[in-house]
Amino acid sequence: MKTKIAVIDDEAPIQQMYKMRLELAGYEVATAGDGENGLRLIQSFKPALILLDLRMPHMSGDEMLEKLRATEDGAAIKVIILTNISKDEAPRALRLLHVDRYVVKAHHTPQQITEIIGEVLGKFPEKA
Repeated sequence: MKTKIAVIDDEAPIQQMYKMRLELAGYEVATAGDGENGLRLIQSFKPALILLDLRMPHMSGDEMLEKLRATEDGAAIKVIILTNISKDEAPRALRLLHVDRYVVKAHHTPQQITEIIGEVLGKFPEKA
């Protein structure tokens, strides 16, 4: 069974790039374009890990994460913040919401982010 990852980012090209790259790495991937749809997706898809942008329309990533962490299932999901907001500019509440890794998009290649995902999950995906 493949490990499930949700990519929640308002930029469709970013969603599609990570969906393709992570599927090639052996993960099952679903995407959403904002926090509201992200919460719905997480409820039905039940991912092991979320790649989460912070600046999105309708509901920001930090708002979505706060709502997610308040649920029983959402408390255990691993989260990697994937954004272009520096850590110093990130919302202070984020520190209290248990983020597994904070990654600035512009400072990492997609390959490096795929490797970070493997580290956070503590395993590498099985090839289909």
